[in-house]
Amino acid sequence: MLEGGANFHGNINLNNPERNIFELSQGFYHKLDEGTNMSVDSMQTSNGGGSVAMSLDNSSTGSNDSHTRILNHQGLRRHATDNYTVQASANHRGGRVSHALSDDALVQALMDNNYPTEGLQNYEEWTIDLRKLNMGAAFAQGAFGKLYRGTYNGEEVAVKLLERPENNLERAQLMEQQFQQEVRMLATLKHPNIVRFIGSCRKPMVWCIVTEYAKGGSVRQFLMSRHNRAVPLRTAVKQALDVARGMEYVHELNTIHRDLKSDNLLIFGDKSIKIADFGVARIEVQTEGMTPETGTYRWMAPEMIQHRPYNQKVDVYSFGIVLWELITGLLPFPNMTAVQAAFAVVNKSVRPIIPNDCLPVLSEIMTRCWDANPDVRPSFSEVVRMLEHAEKEIMTNVRKARFRCCIQPMTTD
Repeated sequence: MLEGGANFHGNINLNNPERNIFELSQGFYHKLDEGTNMSVDSMQTSNGGGSVAMSLDNSSTGSNDSHTRILNHQGLRRHATDNYTVQASANHRGGRVSHALSDDALVQALMDNNYPTEGLQNYEEWTIDLRKLNMGAAFAQGAFGKLYRGTYNGEEVAVKLLERPENNLERAQLMEQQFQQEVRMLATLKHPNIVRFIGSCRKPMVWCIVTEYAKGGSVRQFLMSRHNRAVPLRTAVKQALDVARGMEYVHELNTIHRDLKSDNLLIFGDKSIKIADFGVARIEVQTEGMTPETGTYRWMAPEMIQHRPYNQKVDVYSFGIVLWELITGLLPFPNMTAVQAAFAVVNKSVRPIIPNDCLPVLSEIMTRCWDANPDVRPSFSEVVRMLEHAEKEIMTNVRKARFRCCIQPMTTD
């Protein structure tokens, strides 16, 4: 793992990225009912109709084979003498589980009435009442957990269930620590542009985190659905302002996001953007950079890639890349693998090409945000002011503003 909590596991040689050998830990998450080889960086619903409010990082779609090992967990194996189902357990506690989940071991572990529901010390008010939780279908899964849609107290929610490792005490202790850190972080953040934490709980074999559900999906998902067509400039700037205001709040709390990217920006019913994935408990996400398909490197600041000390300005760098995405509608460095992009950013100072017809104020924001020198990058307070100025300029001077984006090349030295 990179210094400061970045998501990387393995050895990367930035002098020769094509020869990198990475140690895979099978920590990938994939959509259910999906057979494509296209990779994504955080999980959305299998039908494309929404996105979870906490992303399971470094996911890769493709195989329909479940890597979830809790089905073989000694404490959760079904025995011939077992005479209960998840439905019975859930009904006993008052919650509901769809019939399709009657053999889901993670849900069984959560709803098992034989064990008490525990909260986090000093955060007991955030302990969910399982009688109010109705579990729906899982829409993403991986080696250490699953994501489900559901409702809590009548509200549509995203439910993340994490498996407690059976025979690895060190891993279990690490995941418990990460779970506690994530709950504390989510319980602290309260802002219109931050996903809302609903609650959490734990059982002997499983951890549970519940957040609001984003029906509009992620910004990356939205941009992909437009087939590389840029969004109206007013919309792009409005969305960028939502992100910048949310990040301004985060930095005021002396917090670093570390993984700001379009996959972690979720679109809600009122078209507002909310920032997700603040938790450090990203279900064993030491996989970014292991394969060319995963993409966090595309948004990562050079000092973070190089394992050098970093501060909040890594988030500002990532925001510059996100702003470019919003303006162009394109994936950063689309003609490179993630590792190639990291190599180019660090060794060749490559950045995405800014469209020729970009407003000067937006061009300035991007170039300052992704400057190689963190001290040159503006604070998010300054970014907000600059974007508000751009918004006023667009409203008064620009009609039907939409940028045409250059397709080749997509990067420049």
